[in-house]
Order: sequence, then C-alpha cells, then structure tokens
Amino acid sequence: MSAGPTAGTLALTLVSHTNIGKTTLARTLLGRDVGVVRDATHVTEFADAHPLIVTPEGERLMLWDTPGFGDSVRLARRMRQSGTPLGWLLGQVWDRWRDRAFWASQQALRNVRDEADVALYLVSAAESPEAAGYVEPEMELLAWTGLPVIVLLNQLGAPDDPERQQAELERWRTRLQAMPAVRAVLPLDAFSRCWVQELVLLREIEQVLPEARRPLMARLRAAGRQERLQRLDASARLLAASLARLAAMVQPVEEAGMLRGLVRQVGGALGLGSVQETPLQQAGRELLARLDSEVRASTSDLLHLHALEGQAQADEILGQVGQAFDHQARVAPAPAALVGGLVSGALAGLGADLASGGLTLGGGLIAGGLMGALGAAGLAHGLNLVRGRDGSRLTWQPQALEALLGHALLRYLAVAHFGRGRGEWAAPASPASWRTAAERALASRRAALDEAWAEREDIEATTGRLQVLIEGALREVLVFLHPAVAGELAGELAVPGRSS
Repeated sequence: MSAGPTAGTLALTLVSHTNIGKTTLARTLLGRDVGVVRDATHVTEFADAHPLIVTPEGERLMLWDTPGFGDSVRLARRMRQSGTPLGWLLGQVWDRWRDRAFWASQQALRNVRDEADVALYLVSAAESPEAAGYVEPEMELLAWTGLPVIVLLNQLGAPDDPERQQAELERWRTRLQAMPAVRAVLPLDAFSRCWVQELVLLREIEQVLPEARRPLMARLRAAGRQERLQRLDASARLLAASLARLAAMVQPVEEAGMLRGLVRQVGGALGLGSVQETPLQQAGRELLARLDSEVRASTSDLLHLHALEGQAQADEILGQVGQAFDHQARVAPAPAALVGGLVSGALAGLGADLASGGLTLGGGLIAGGLMGALGAAGLAHGLNLVRGRDGSRLTWQPQALEALLGHALLRYLAVAHFGRGRGEWAAPASPASWRTAAERALASRRAALDEAWAEREDIEATTGRLQVLIEGALREVLVFLHPAVAGELAGELAVPGRSS
C-alpha cells in the first residue's frame, strides 16, 4: 500500500499513454467538466484530484487525472535513476524546462506511487493489442509502483455489436494476462459506458485492495451504489409521471362546423374542391403538439438528472405514434351515413376514415367484420354507445401508450450510456440489442400495463403503477445488456417515501 492516502480516503489514478482519453473518462465518471479535452498529445500537464464518492461520514474516494505517458522506454530508464542526485536534477530541473512532456510523464508516475491505492490504466480498443507497443514498457513502469492495476478498455465505439466488443475484451485479456500487475480488464468507454459498468469497477477495486483497506472501500462502494440506484429510481419516477400525463391527455374536438368540415373533406377526397383541415384534424395536430412538448420536457429532465447537457428531440417518437389516436367521438349519424353512401363495399374503410376527419384510427374498432356489420352510420353510433361520451374528443390508444413506453425505455438507455466526456447530448440510434431487450421486458408485463392504462384518468395512481413497471423493466434490460452487473442490481432499493 502506498504511503500517500489517508485513513478515510482511497485514491484511484487514471493513467495511460498520451491521448487515450483519461480526462474524457474522468468527466464521464465525475459527472462534471474537469481538465482540458483536446485531440492532441500531452494536453494534461499536472495531476489533479477530484472526489468521486463521498460517504455521509466524510470518507472519500478520490480520482486523479494525470499527464499521459510519452516515451515509455526512456521514462523507465529515468525513473530507475530518480533516487540518485543526477536523476533528481534531470527530472525536476532539466526536464521541466527543456522537455515538459517528458517531465509531465514523470509526474504521472510519481503520482501513482505517492498518492494512489489502485491504478486505472486506459488502453484504446481502436488499435489492436499487438499494435500497442507502448503497453509493455508502461506496465513495467506501473509494476515499479507496486500497486494493483485495473485495465480499462476505452474507445470501444457505439454499443451496437456486443459480440464484437466481447471479442475485443478477450483479446486484451489474453494480451495482458502474463503481466502480474494487471488484476482485471474491464470495458469502460468514456463515450458510451453505462453507469452499471461503474458498479462492476467499484467491485473490482474492492477486491484488489489490501485486506486492511477493503472495509473502507466497501463503505464507499455501498455509497456509490446507493447514489446510482437512487438515480435509477428517480429516472423511473420521472418517466412514469410523464407517461401518466400522456395517458390522461384529452383533446376536445370542436363540434361547431363538423358537418361542413366533413362535406369539404369528402369533396376534396373526390376531387371536387380543396381539402381543408377539419375540427378533428385540428384536434389531432394539437394533441401531437402536446406530445412533442411532454417528450422534450421529460427528456430534458432526464438529461439533467444524469448531469448531461443538450437539447431533447421528439421527432422519431412523433413519427411512430403520431397517428395512433383513439377517437372517442359523438359523430351525428346523418353525416356518417352521407359518407357511407358515397362509398361502398371494399371502400367502407375509407368512408370511416373520412367520417373521422381523415385520420387513421388504428386498433380493432374499424378492422375486420365490425365495419361490415355496422357500416359508417352504425360505427358512429357504436362509438357513442361504447365510449359513453357526451362529446367528441381525442386521446391515446393503449397500443400508442405502449409504443411511448417502449420509446421511454430506449430514451433512458440512450441517456444512461451517454458519457459526459462526449460533450453535449445527441440522441444516438438505438442498437438492435436495446430494442430486443426492451420488447422482451414489456412483453412480460403486458397484463400489468393493461391495468395501468385502465385507470389512466387517475394520474397519481397510474404514475405509481408505471414506476414499479418501468424500474423493474429497466433492471431486467440492464442485466440483459450487461450480464456482469446482475449481482449489483439484485434486490430492491429502500428509498424514503416508497413502500418496501
């Protein structure tokens, strides 16, 4: 164990060859901007410490960001001389003024020796293990410190090919297995890591520490886990409340001029005049605008909760669910019959669409034999009778709400995998593995979802039901995507204000 760390503090030092991404990863892990990020060598000249985890009792896990190693072979030779007067003179005086990059590398290594309990060594998956010729001399340098080393595989790319990433991980593990200082090799991309991978890192740190330091790390690890699971709980609550508000949305349809609007719609469809927006179409446009506003607001809140910056976009969601209205309409039988008389047989579905203002209703009301049995006028009357509404209004169908819930899970995954070091938020494409995992998680909860939508008018009750469903689904999805975290996500989190 090094002499530097104090009794209530543990320290991690990020080290690597220059321009591998230490400061970028530090920003992602810390959730705030530190240091300078630039695509150049030797951007960081001095080692800086930042609190990563702090317990309520004031115990701290510190993270050091250090200068990158440059000429590793030369550095190893110089460090062997560092205990001599000549070595001190060369390192502290001559190099500082004549070769600052080389001097900075010396400071990084001394920081590991003097301050750290564990060294976190970054390597780039953008190059093969065989091509990274600097790794072996730098491992020799780290072995000189006598500290355990955990290798972090950075620059893995987008999480769209789990098999490729696992193959890269195994290649690096094979390459490093003969180096005694290396105690673990983990994936932790500064751009696309997920917070659950940080829990695995904390677990590995505890295991490689000397036995006397493990109880402190166990307390720090528990505090870090608690903080991250509370953020998961808060995310589920945020998304549940947003979906409950969407489920309860009701958009009235203006009754005045309905017949005139329908006649214009029919005439336009038959080439007898221009098509103008009907009251129902206007209501649909307004409901879409409310959806857009709600999705943007909830995504912005989710970004803020994860210490990310940027603008939320709702375009993809609007494109997929924007037509899925549930038209709870009090349509007068006469206009519906008029439209039904203009079309017949195979065109009956078109008549129903025109009667509802030209929107695609979806669902089962218009499909199959129901349309043939009722006709346009009968369908209009049936909607009144089935819905039991005194007026016309639009709301969302259950299948549209389930689509919105699926997108909510994907939005969460995109945020949870977005590293702050990457810069401002930009919604990435959802990998197929994310979609598969989300669909599986929702399929097993469909009955409970039906119960939640059935009481949609009670926003608070719907929020509570959805929160339990969303948090359970997210835990299942995260374990599916990152199997190594299964133990970290097991069990329930006791959060004040929630029943156990």
